Amino acid sequence: QVQFVESGGGLVQPGGSLRLSCAVSGSIFSVYAMGWYRQAPGKQRELVAGITSGGSTNYADSVRGRFTISRDNAKNTVYLQMNSLKPEDTAVYSCNKVVRPTTWGQGTQVTVSS
Repeated sequence: QVQFVESGGGLVQPGGSLRLSCAVSGSIFSVYAMGWYRQAPGKQRELVAGITSGGSTNYADSVRGRFTISRDNAKNTVYLQMNSLKPEDTAVYSCNKVVRPTTWGQGTQVTVSS
């Protein structure tokens, strides 16, 4: 069973940066396309960034040019570098497979506020 442990969230001022990490265990990590998702209060969870097993990336329009997803297959870890953060980026961020997401981890809270 695949498990996800997210970390790196926190409180940051608008315009600031954070780097999120997601440690993945329990499966063959390198074969999966992985994604970072976020869920703001009262809203549905949305996929904001994805990366294939080969390293190709794609982004939601709302974060393109500000966020960068990457992965280290040797460490079974996915990262999300977030720059130029905005208050509307405030959400719980989680990682999971892009295709057929499995059980969600706890996520990590990102709050952008002055």
